[in-house]
This record gives sequence, structure tokens and C-alpha cells, in this order.
Amino acid sequence: MTRILTPESRCRLGMARCDITPPVGVYHRMWGAATHQRATGVHRPLTAMALVFQPLAEIPRSGGGLSESEQVVVANDHCLLWAREMEALRAGLCRRTGLAPEQFVAAFSHSHSSGLMGLERESLPGGELIRPYLQGLEERIAAVVQEARRSVQPVTISYGTSRCSLAGNRDFWDEQSKQFVCGFNPSGPSDDTVALARVTDSAGKLLATIVNYACHPTTLAWENSLISPDYVGAMREVVETATKAPCIFLQGASGDLGPRDGYVGDPAVADRNGRQLGHAAASALEALPPPGTRFEYAGPVVSGATLGTWKHVPLTHQEGEAKSIWRLRRWELDLAYRPGIPTRQQAEADRARWHAEELTAEKAGNLDKARDAHAMVERMDRWLTRLAVLPSGPRFPLPITLMQIGDAFWLAVEGEHYQLLQRSLRERFPGVPIVVMTLANGSRVTYLPPAETYGKGLYQESIAILAPGSLERVIETVGEQIAAWLG
Repeated sequence: MTRILTPESRCRLGMARCDITPPVGVYHRMWGAATHQRATGVHRPLTAMALVFQPLAEIPRSGGGLSESEQVVVANDHCLLWAREMEALRAGLCRRTGLAPEQFVAAFSHSHSSGLMGLERESLPGGELIRPYLQGLEERIAAVVQEARRSVQPVTISYGTSRCSLAGNRDFWDEQSKQFVCGFNPSGPSDDTVALARVTDSAGKLLATIVNYACHPTTLAWENSLISPDYVGAMREVVETATKAPCIFLQGASGDLGPRDGYVGDPAVADRNGRQLGHAAASALEALPPPGTRFEYAGPVVSGATLGTWKHVPLTHQEGEAKSIWRLRRWELDLAYRPGIPTRQQAEADRARWHAEELTAEKAGNLDKARDAHAMVERMDRWLTRLAVLPSGPRFPLPITLMQIGDAFWLAVEGEHYQLLQRSLRERFPGVPIVVMTLANGSRVTYLPPAETYGKGLYQESIAILAPGSLERVIETVGEQIAAWLG
């Protein structure tokens, strides 16, 4: 081998950021084990970053009227929005910007300390602030999308990778209680891949860094009452301090991945976790060559030894043209529902039973038992919220968006997928950058675990909406599309 080509994309890209931090005092009880209701302060602000992707050369609209020449991704620090709130946000954004619904992807970082912005919480302490906050969120995101559109320019996106041990497997067998718990499993597999994308303008100036990593932002848990982006905030700070340019985080397939050191109340631990990822991302950034070049063998030089020299050489016109390939497909994959999903009546009955146990425990002064019962009430509330919006019929239409830009593929898919999704695709297509965005526009289907994990009593399986084999179907259909585009 006498030359090394760095994977790149050439397209038009616009970016803009805004602050989306909820007000102090908003409803914040994301964790069933929490005892506080309202946020008492802000650890680090929440942000939203709009990315507007367009091909270098204009292409016509499809026959169905949807633009195939623009995809908008808004990377934001919320955990997620329930389906009702997500659809309202998307509808309002489309009215304000003229986007078709399919052109917009909300990429949630999934911080569990951002607050739970569900309108069903309006009657709870701090819930009165949710509706006005969501109305303002729509306005801010629409404005930042329009700002990003105005800033669209030709860019080169260069891809690299590094490794970070922040994420650990979180399907742990508790031998004493004979059950699976959702916590660090030292012996379980964990994908430590940090996928990095460097965005530069036509003069080679750094415009932004995009970090794609799979790890639940659950450093901060029930003891924390501060609004926080979790580890993502400190990660951005490290990269932005080094580069003087924006850093965008995209959550990967983290259904079975979480911080090794997590479920704490100390924001310093979240910052430490974030710095770990930030330094790994900065390492990958420093390893990238100048944009638009290949690294090739330049021949021997006689010195004390005969030295082999390499140099960075500009890409040929033909090589550069290949970097601007633009393909975009949006489709729905019909997947079967999991047998045994509770009906609304069953969930309501279970909720009433757990609520009664909570009240009894509180009256008896048994605070630990009351806390556990409240956590089960919270589970039932979330079941009821999900059941209210599931499409009728035996199958669920899972939305998938896939872009090919030059050498790289960008995948956005709803739900919390196990790491198998990204590991399988990257193993099948070695050397091909694949940016994996899960929780795209939320998670009506909750988790997608591998088929082999069903029946073990895992939490992720217990709330899964889709049948065993659904994750494998997603991997198969996305892999087929990538393979077809690669030819």
C-alpha cells in the first residue's frame, strides 16, 4: 500500500445554535426513584444545533413533492419528547419554515437530567411551566433552522475514529437477587468507538466538530435536581476550547450502554465523564490530515538510513467528484408488535395498585417502599403515554432516514437500539464511515434489543414495544440499502 485515503463528504452545510435551557423550577422528575419534583438550578445549559444538509449540485424534487435536496437535523440536549409533543413541535416547525415533516430529524442527546417535558405532567409541581416552554422551544428551533439555512456553504467533512472507555455494558446479572439490573456489567461487550466528523470550509478553516458516540447520559440520576446535558456538556467544552469552533454531539446505538461511573448526584462526575470523551474526540481530530488530500508514499531519501517519506497530496478532480455523491432515502419498515404488551385497562389497574401501595407505605413511614412503589407508578404512567399513540393494527411503521454523502452514510432511526445496530453495520462495511443517530424524533417503540435477549427479564425487554427480531430486521434492511448504494 502506497497511499491512504481519508473518507470524506463534500456537500453544502449550514449550522446554527441556540440555548434551550428550561426555566429553573420546571418539572424535573425524570427518575422514578427521585423525590424532588422541580429543577432547583442549572448545571450546564441545554443547547440545540441545527444542521442543514444539501448536495453540492441542485437536484430536482421527487415526484411525491418531498425535497430530496435538503435534510435538517437538530441535535438537542433533551432526553426525548413524547409522541404528542414531538408531533406538535414538528408540525409547528414545518409551518414556520416550509419544511416537509420528513425533512426534519430531532436528534436527542438523551440526557436524563434535562427534565421530562410531557404535557401529562402539567398538574404536577413545575408542570405549569412545560406548555409555555414547549411553545418557546418551537419558536427557537424554527429560528435556528432558518439561521442555519442562511449560512449554508460548501464544506468538506472528513471522518476519523478513536476509542473511549466511558461507555460500559449495562445488562448486569445480580447473583444475589437472581435478576438482571440495568447497571455496569464489567464482563459485557461495549462498543468504545468514537466516530468523528470534521467540518471545514473551502479554505480549509475548521467550522465544526461532530462527535458520534453511544452511551446513555445517565451519569446524573435521581439524587440530582439540576438541569444538565450530563457528560455531553463537558465533552463539548473540551473540544470547543481546543478548536474554537462548535462541537455537536449525536447519540449512537446505546440501548445497552451507559457510563461505567453513573447513577450519581454529583455534577463533577458528569463533567469528568465528559472530559474523558472530549479528549478522545480531540485525539481523533488531531489525527486527521488536511482536507481534500491523500497521504501517499513519496520515495526514499538517503540519510543515516535510507528513509521512506510520505506526503499529503491534493486529490485529483475525479477523486474529489466522488466525495460529493448525494443519495437520500426515507422509508418506513413495518415491524410486528411484541406479544404481551399490556392493554390500557391493564396498565391503569396496575397503576392503581402501585399507587395504593405507595400511599400505604407513606402512611406507615416506610419511605424506601414508598419510593419503590412510586417508581412503578411512574412506569405505568409511561406505559399509558405510549399506548395512547401507538398505531393500530399488528405492525408498527418504523421511520428510517439514510443519507449517503460521498464516502459516508448518515443513519437516523427512531427508538433506543442496542449497540448491535452500529457494530453490525460497521463490521459489514469496514472503513466506511457510518454516523448512527438513534432516538431520531423520539422513541415510541422504546428499546430494540437483540432477539436472543428476550425472555431473560431485562428492563429493556419489559418495556419493548416491538417483537423479537425487530432490531435484526433494521440492521438487515439498512445494510441492504448501503450495499446497493455502494454497488
